Amino acid sequence: MNIDILKGLGAFVLLLLAQALVLNHIHLFNCATPLLYVYMALLFPRNFPRWATLISCFTMGLCIDIFSNTPGVAAGSMTLVGLLQPYLLTLFLPRESPEDLVPSMLSLGFSKFIWYALFLTLIYTLAFFALEAFTFVNWQHWLECVGGSFAITAVLLLTIEYFRCRISA
Repeated sequence: MNIDILKGLGAFVLLLLAQALVLNHIHLFNCATPLLYVYMALLFPRNFPRWATLISCFTMGLCIDIFSNTPGVAAGSMTLVGLLQPYLLTLFLPRESPEDLVPSMLSLGFSKFIWYALFLTLIYTLAFFALEAFTFVNWQHWLECVGGSFAITAVLLLTIEYFRCRISA
C-alpha cells in the first residue's frame, strides 16, 4: 500500500477522533465550535482525481455526522468544499507548479496558503451553519456562529499547518 494513502487514512482517523471526542464539546460563547476536520480538504494534491476528492470529503462529512448527530450537515458542507477545492487551489498556485503539488505553507507560500485556507474555511462554515439552521429567522445568532467558528477553526488550521511545515522543513 502506498505510504501517502496510509498517511491520508491516518489523518482522516485522527481528525475524526479529535472532532468527535474533543472539539464537538467546545462551544465558546455558546456559538463558536472548532470544525477542524475541514483541514483534510485543504491538503488534496493538485493532480488528485476530483471524484476521489468528492468521495473523500463526503465520507469525512458523513462520519462526522454519525458521531455528532448532525444529519447530513457536515456531509453536505464537506462535499461542497470538495467540489470547490480544486478550483480554489488553481487560483493560488504558482505559475510553473508541478502536477503533484500538495498545498502547504512551503509549496504555496505563507500568504497564499493563508488566503486559500481562509476561503475554504469560510465557505465551509457558511454552508455548515446555513444547513444546520435551515432558516434565517435568528440571523444574528447565525452570524455569530459562522464568525466565531470560522475564527477559531482558521486559527487552529493555520497553527497546525505552521507546525507541520516546521517539522517537515
